[in-house]
Amino acid sequence: QVQLVESGGGLVQAGESLRLSCAFSGRTFDSYAMGWFRQAPGKDREFIAVINWSGFQKYYSDSVKGRFAISRDNAKDTVYLQMNSLSPADTAIYYCAAKIGYRREQPMSAPDYWGQGTQVTVSS
Repeated sequence: QVQLVESGGGLVQAGESLRLSCAFSGRTFDSYAMGWFRQAPGKDREFIAVINWSGFQKYYSDSVKGRFAISRDNAKDTVYLQMNSLSPADTAIYYCAAKIGYRREQPMSAPDYWGQGTQVTVSS
């Protein structure tokens, strides 16, 4: 069974940066595409970014493109989300997800596994 554990969330001010981490265990990490989603209060969960098994292919939602960067370290079984130029609109619970298979230039859909989430709060 795959386990995903996010870390790195917290409270920051607008304009600041934050890096989230997601530790993967239970299966072979580089068999999975990894993604990040977020859910703001009162809103549906939203796709943010996905990276393929090798790390060479990535895809972002328009809402974060140019500000956020997804990366992975297959030696550490960890995926990261570097978030820059944060605004209060980025306040949400951020979830890591894993899925067998990757479709180029498309959001991750129906992940096989989810993490428990980490809270990110951006004050104005």
